[in-house]
Amino acid sequence: MRYKEIQGIAYSSSKDSYVQKQCLLDFYYPEDKKDFTTLIWFHGGGLTSGNRAIPERLKGGDFAVVSVGYRFAPQVRVEDIIKDGAEAISWVMKNIANYGGNTQKVVIGGYSAGAYLALMLALRKEYLAVHSVDADQLLGVISCSGQAITHFTERQSRHIRDTQPIVDEMAPLYWVRNTPFPIMLMTGDRELEMLGRYEENAYLARMLKLCGHKDVKLLEFQGYDHGMLTPALPLVVRQLKEWEALRLTNSNQKSESTKK
Repeated sequence: MRYKEIQGIAYSSSKDSYVQKQCLLDFYYPEDKKDFTTLIWFHGGGLTSGNRAIPERLKGGDFAVVSVGYRFAPQVRVEDIIKDGAEAISWVMKNIANYGGNTQKVVIGGYSAGAYLALMLALRKEYLAVHSVDADQLLGVISCSGQAITHFTERQSRHIRDTQPIVDEMAPLYWVRNTPFPIMLMTGDRELEMLGRYEENAYLARMLKLCGHKDVKLLEFQGYDHGMLTPALPLVVRQLKEWEALRLTNSNQKSESTKK
């Protein structure tokens, strides 16, 4: 399988210099495969720093990876950063078919702050709806040590201490719903992770299930702190392949049912 990587694609049409610097994506995809799955990946860094990058462990898996850059606080508000993510997803949905991808096989995910972005964009449908994208068409969502409560950078902007949990419109938990797509939540060891990170995800998983969600996974990596991405990435790859196979099975069954 041959792969190609295109770096520094502008996904926003804004003429603002900061947007033009930050709102770029790198696109890695298989050249010899059609109808491939695409993982849109948001990097970590507390929404205040970090660099877009495609983890090596995600390469060579017969699927595409789009690594998204975005603006940072305090230069912009946290909600502006979420809107950057929505615009990046919109670019993928509008362009992926030109490279052989399938808009019905798009997964969004990320690590830490990037996982928070993925959860917000998947659960609060209006962010993507602005771009005429239905969040419910996603193949799945993967969160690696993301916050389920209001992000600490948002809380800091309001002068709220780290140990004061808030669940409001800026929290994935606030938008919990029975989505048609599966959700995979992963964190480090609850005793070693950042403040309450495992418990936030455990509560999110519980509330999703209480809403009727049938496909939520919660994994805790014993012995790992917030730096849990190394053991998590192989499971990300495996999960992508499982979701792709499941969608193919469901599509075949639907096709056979239509013929009857």
